[in-house]
Amino acid sequence: QVQLVESGGGLVQPGGSLRLSCAASGSIFSINVMGWYRQAPGKQRELVATITRGGITNYADSVKGRFTISRDSADTLYLQMNSLKPEDTAAYYCNARQTVTIWGKVNTYDYWGQGTQVTVSS
Repeated sequence: QVQLVESGGGLVQPGGSLRLSCAASGSIFSINVMGWYRQAPGKQRELVATITRGGITNYADSVKGRFTISRDSADTLYLQMNSLKPEDTAAYYCNARQTVTIWGKVNTYDYWGQGTQVTVSS
């Protein structure tokens, strides 16, 4: 079982910055990948960025060079968002992928935070 608690959303002007946080607790030892997703009204939820326990990161093309995903030793996930654009406006969700191997079979479970709203508007 994994619990995710998000914070840091808010209203910012275009070109501004915002930092999202996601605190993970529970069976953290089994979490291999964490990431951020976002969903705007009327649109599909899309992947923003992911990071592995080894620190390997991956970004959507739309946020490369502007967003930075990271994690600390306390298993808190962060998303530093710079040069924000109106099209970044969405509900942002923290994701944790739990991998458990039982009898040689890999089982994957996804956990989600409650979401935090990011609005970029002048």
